[in-house]
Amino acid sequence: MIPEEFIQAYENALASQDWSQVEPLIHEEACVTFSNGTVHKSRTEVQAAFEKNFSSIKNENYSITNVHWVMKGIETAVYLFDFHWSGIINGKPAQGAGRGTSVLVRQAGQWKLLIEHLGPKSP
Repeated sequence: MIPEEFIQAYENALASQDWSQVEPLIHEEACVTFSNGTVHKSRTEVQAAFEKNFSSIKNENYSITNVHWVMKGIETAVYLFDFHWSGIINGKPAQGAGRGTSVLVRQAGQWKLLIEHLGPKSP
């Protein structure tokens, strides 16, 4: 898998709202910061945070666009992106969007998400 294929696989896994599809893409020492400022360190904490979102947001649509590669090496890749999600929360339509930065590392021949930082979109 090349880094570009990782992004597609990650986007599809998140859209599935099924942790078993997301988990193989997450590094054991992952650190994810959500746009609300919460920080989740380790795959266990990331799993709990993602599963909470999966159970809160029904019929979620998630997309990653405007990917900008900061670097792509043999063992490390870094990219910036826009994200957008929409779904149903407590029976009402909801949506959000922002910018993200991700760091990927190659582990046992597979790309894994090590760091993801999500924040608001610039005005």
